[in-house]
Amino acid sequence: MALGDLMESRFSHSQSQSSMVAAAVVSNHLDRYSNSHHSNLSPTVVVVQDVVVDVNRDRDSSSDSVADSVANSVANSVAGVQRRENHINRDVEDSETVASTTSYGVGNGNAVVSGVPATSMAYLPQSLVLAELRHEAFEARTSSGPAESGLVSKWRPKDRMKTGYVAVVLCLNISVDPPDVIKISPCARMECWIDPFSMAPQKAIDTIAKTLISQYERWQPKARYKPLPDPTVEDVKKLCTGCRKNSKSERVLFHYNGHGVPKPTANGEIWFFNKSYTQYIPLPISDLDSWLKTPSIYVFDCSAAGMIVNAFIELQDWNPSSSSGTSPRDCILLAACEAHETLPQSHEFPADVFTSCLTTPIKIALRWFCTRSLLHESLDYSLIDRIPGRQTDRKTLLGELNWIFTAVTDTIAWNVLPHDLFQRLFRQDLLVASLFRNFLLAERIMRSANCSPVSYPMLPPTHQHHMWDAWDMAAEICLSQLPTLLEDPNAEFQPSPFFTEQLTAFEVWLDHGSEHKKPPEQLPIVLQVLLSQCHRFRALVLLGRFLDMGPWAVDLALSVGIFPYVLKLLQTTTPELRQILVFIWTKILALDKSCQVDLVKDGGHTYFIRFLDSVEAYPEQRAMAAFVLTVIVDGHRKGQEACIEADLIHVCLKHLHGGLAPNDTQTEPLFLQWLCLCLGKLWEDFTEAQIIGLQANAPTVFSLLLSEPQPEVRASAVFALGTLLDVGFDSSRDVGDDDRDDDEKVVAEISIVKSLLNVVSDGSPLVRAELAVALARFAFGHNRHLKSIAATYWKPQPNSVLSSLPSFTVRTSVSGYTTPNQYSQIGPLSRVGGDNQSAARDGRVSSSSLLTASSIMHGSPLSDDSSQHSDPGMLNDCITNGVVNHAKPRQLDNGLYSQCVSAMCTLAKDSSPRISGLGRRVLSIIGIEQVVTKSAKPTTNSGVRVGESSITSNSLAGLARSSSWFDMNGGHPSLTFRTPPVSPPRPSYLTGMRRVCSLEFRPHLMDSGLADPLLGSPGVPGSSDRSFLPQSTIYNWSCSHFSKPLLTATDSADEIAAKREEREKLAFKHITKCQRSSGSNLHNPIARWDTKFDTGAKQALLQPFSPIVVAAEEGECIRIWNYEEATLLNSFNNHEYPNKGISKLCLVNELDDSLLLVASSDGNVRVWKDYISRGKQKLVTAFSSIHVLRSGARSVSAVVDWQQQAGYMYASGEISSTMVWDLDKEQLLSSIPLASDCSISALAASQVHGGQYAAGFVDGSVRLYDIRTPDGLVCVTRPHTLRLERTGGIERVVGIGFQPGLDPAKIVSASQAGDIQFLDIRNQREAYLTIDAHRGSLTALAIHRHAPLIASGSAKQLIKVFNLEGEQLGTIRYSPTFMAQKIGPVSCLAFHPYQILLAAGSADACVSIYADEISPPR
Repeated sequence: MALGDLMESRFSHSQSQSSMVAAAVVSNHLDRYSNSHHSNLSPTVVVVQDVVVDVNRDRDSSSDSVADSVANSVANSVAGVQRRENHINRDVEDSETVASTTSYGVGNGNAVVSGVPATSMAYLPQSLVLAELRHEAFEARTSSGPAESGLVSKWRPKDRMKTGYVAVVLCLNISVDPPDVIKISPCARMECWIDPFSMAPQKAIDTIAKTLISQYERWQPKARYKPLPDPTVEDVKKLCTGCRKNSKSERVLFHYNGHGVPKPTANGEIWFFNKSYTQYIPLPISDLDSWLKTPSIYVFDCSAAGMIVNAFIELQDWNPSSSSGTSPRDCILLAACEAHETLPQSHEFPADVFTSCLTTPIKIALRWFCTRSLLHESLDYSLIDRIPGRQTDRKTLLGELNWIFTAVTDTIAWNVLPHDLFQRLFRQDLLVASLFRNFLLAERIMRSANCSPVSYPMLPPTHQHHMWDAWDMAAEICLSQLPTLLEDPNAEFQPSPFFTEQLTAFEVWLDHGSEHKKPPEQLPIVLQVLLSQCHRFRALVLLGRFLDMGPWAVDLALSVGIFPYVLKLLQTTTPELRQILVFIWTKILALDKSCQVDLVKDGGHTYFIRFLDSVEAYPEQRAMAAFVLTVIVDGHRKGQEACIEADLIHVCLKHLHGGLAPNDTQTEPLFLQWLCLCLGKLWEDFTEAQIIGLQANAPTVFSLLLSEPQPEVRASAVFALGTLLDVGFDSSRDVGDDDRDDDEKVVAEISIVKSLLNVVSDGSPLVRAELAVALARFAFGHNRHLKSIAATYWKPQPNSVLSSLPSFTVRTSVSGYTTPNQYSQIGPLSRVGGDNQSAARDGRVSSSSLLTASSIMHGSPLSDDSSQHSDPGMLNDCITNGVVNHAKPRQLDNGLYSQCVSAMCTLAKDSSPRISGLGRRVLSIIGIEQVVTKSAKPTTNSGVRVGESSITSNSLAGLARSSSWFDMNGGHPSLTFRTPPVSPPRPSYLTGMRRVCSLEFRPHLMDSGLADPLLGSPGVPGSSDRSFLPQSTIYNWSCSHFSKPLLTATDSADEIAAKREEREKLAFKHITKCQRSSGSNLHNPIARWDTKFDTGAKQALLQPFSPIVVAAEEGECIRIWNYEEATLLNSFNNHEYPNKGISKLCLVNELDDSLLLVASSDGNVRVWKDYISRGKQKLVTAFSSIHVLRSGARSVSAVVDWQQQAGYMYASGEISSTMVWDLDKEQLLSSIPLASDCSISALAASQVHGGQYAAGFVDGSVRLYDIRTPDGLVCVTRPHTLRLERTGGIERVVGIGFQPGLDPAKIVSASQAGDIQFLDIRNQREAYLTIDAHRGSLTALAIHRHAPLIASGSAKQLIKVFNLEGEQLGTIRYSPTFMAQKIGPVSCLAFHPYQILLAAGSADACVSIYADEISPPR
């Protein structure tokens, strides 16, 4: 199967799985705005292999992008992905029928079309949000990047070795047979393929010695060879000691041919001669071992050679660390036969058959095979001796045979031997590896002559391995050409199909294999194939597919020995190999970072820089090149220097600049992300690179990336900006005349910090976490000045202890969106909560606006009114009048420092526990520390010890988000500065303060004085210890992306698709039933649940596909209950801050694995997964949806709703606009002005028309908004008219929603006064239907999504159910209990999305469920 086919199927698979399938594109009366910048709400549908996918998400998340990249680039020489784009726009408002859904899965994916009238058509949203890699347990993330040690380092041979000396000892004594040998006739006579009786004995032994040396040189040409024919014991001793002395730590090979001496003795002695050749002299193996020492390898070619091996093993057992320092691992023995065997004497073998197998394997293998082959009649030994070619030339017959033989023996060894033994024998030493490959052949050939070669370490038997059959077949195919090649010198040799067939076998394994199956035995052959140009591309593609299966596959390939091959391939310039090589190196480096050293040493980094800079490569693949370069420079100074020399900084900045250009098709989020990470790692703690980056205007480029749609890109840009801040640069040191560089650096730091402050209110915790790390670096470098700023405001004044805590107000630009350059200076001083606080009147604030967080620091208000004056120079006076003793302190402007401290406090109160923990660590660097005190009102799960400063959820108590730094009221913990008070404080003040004196949080008694000794000291104890700084996680976390399979879909994809399809069918079945139901029996109670909430059930919702109800109280305790089994499934607190208040519960991704969105009254939004399982709930994301309050507003009073179809969340409250958040991008999409002086009290998003929502106001007005219109507002009406009897503002809208069906303008609105208005707001007339449901007591309204039903609840303990014609269908007054007691005052109502079920929560903490039938369908 070609890789291109795989990619093509992967493309359809991943896209269908991405759940962006648009079932039906519903247009409305706002179609004229479809060309605006919000046009992605009219999805474009693309059909790829019959799978309908919505590709209109601009710059879709990068999780699946690599699959497409490899589809388009790795395999572009094999097959490309054919994408057929078919833009479909359907206006179904007036159509008779519409396509209601499409298959979620893979395969045919044929759309399921059901003809439903347009007015009652059920629209199932297909978008899936918050399901990316970054949402997997963000709070508990411990992702590690590429490993540097441990399991992965096992593939590297611990110490590569070389055999430096070879002692060739021949005891032949030609013409004299030893006394213990009786030879047969005819007998084996050949030694090194020479007949010793064909010449004089002395000449024969010299010739044999020379020939044996030349045979060994084929395997190790650089070794020194020392022949020793027919030696004495003294000669042997002299040779061995000389070899060891000269070879030093290299291995010595001792080759012993004992064909002319007796067999070794049972004691392990081998025989030599005396000087006159009249006696045989024994030499114990222990003596030989003591002379040769280690490392060494022995080859014993003699009968009963196993005796020597046995004696050697005994020697090791008795004396494991002898005088020679021997260890059993350092010696290797190869012996020709077992202890009880004699060498074969058959004339078909040479006399030294063992030596022949070890040194001339091809020759003896073919001679042995020839007699057993079908070709034996056409071939004889003379032809085999004339095989044309050279062993090193793979294009010749001899070279091809040698290549195949190497692949076969390597494969047998890798499949049979334990991993460590394979590494030691086949990868550590070239000569040892060759001898052991050939030893496998010796075992096969000699076992046919009833002789079993022995080795130490011992190998398992391999002579019957099935790969020998593949060798026989390849040999036969090659030999069949031999007569023709010898007859015709011009005949062309046809290569064997061996490698092609083995690659096919490997491909079959890839199609069916997995981590849990037996590894592919062809892996060593793939390695061999990389040597051949004709097979190389296919082998690399298959290798890439294998490596993509997971880290286990990469480790396996590295253990085979793939590394030096792919390293050498980086020197090739073949264009078609570049993409697959980049992919392979991506996989290797995702597992093992240590390869960075090899790459830099071999200049491999230039290969990837060239690839990164090549415009013809796909951006997804260039992202891989950027990843490789990032690993190369990660903590590796030589890598950083080499990449700077190769101009990597300018290359990356060029492409970042290009990626930001409009209409640039090369912009790929993954590419931008890794360019940022690459630069961040390149100049991390490397001043020279930082200077180059600053000179190249890098901060400006990165500041533009802070508004990119992908959180990963934004977080990576923040990381790169943060690493540009030099932690070692202390801006408070004295300034000299030659400090121009420092001046430039200060200017650059101001620019960087201003950019960073723009993301304080980013919607993604990933981004805010990186911001906290960057601000920690800044705080470390500017510790002194930030402390003095904080000290100025934390200094308590006489008569004003409690109110001495500083407050912030917010000033935004009236023109609307703030720009990075719009920063306000220190504002006028004011009282805390004073009338002259400057607040934003215009709430249009972008998600990247610094000023949405508190940005202006006001001085500590004094009790004396005359102190309230505006003096911009006050801060400088405070800092320079003796509090800080510096001559010419190098500092940034105080306004910027103030904004930084404000941002740090905002992060310390973040809705994400992980980020608030980071924020508190940042504050502790500048001397502000949280002290947890007892809460005024006990809350659940409290019990934090006073003074505890851990990053547990409990320590978050009191860091509620507000516009002040901290608040002493209500038992909130204070952020205390490490400065003693000027005057003795009141006891109440002391309870909330704790003094600490160092970064390690050690308590320390200080003398009371005007100035903090820390501020006058050269530095804070421990401030030079950079280990205290929080560490960035974006790089390690991003690396994990490349460890996962990129070319194939995950195993769970089919399950997800099937589950989705099943749920869609179920939903349609229930929806059809809902549309036909009258709902007249909705008073049947089926369950009652006493939630045991202290403050009553404030919010409730019903799960769509399981009998589960979720309820929440005002104190934000959330409980989940199974109403069929009447069991509590889970209970947990949304957060541990003291400011409690629930606003809304919503289900996100309800057709898939649903998430629970919990909106708090303060505007904080938290999304939970696995919330049904007890104690297993995990926070997916958390952010503050509202940042700027109206002037004079005391609380946010947030109202929130979720729109699954568009992926938008709408939030408003005591602000002058509606914040529209895109949860897919985790970004503020826009801020829609309310066009009203009143606040929104009820909000409903259309579940059919993306971008549309309706809002009810406290003055009784109702407005319809659409974010695609220029100003957002579509129309306004005020149906709840003010009457004389309605006093106290009870015309306030308490419930609003869209009527079932496709009509975008039909709305139901209910006011506190009790009237329910039915509006067709398009006509902007009065309500076409009014119901006076409850007189002055309406508290809740629910509108069914599909059935023509609405329900209203009253504080007077009743619920009424109406149809859309205004007819009352029933009244619910009593609980489903035995005594039928009255229900409590109704606090919330919620319909089941697809069934006629109603959940009602009441002030008495009970949740009741009512059904249209006694036993509702599951």
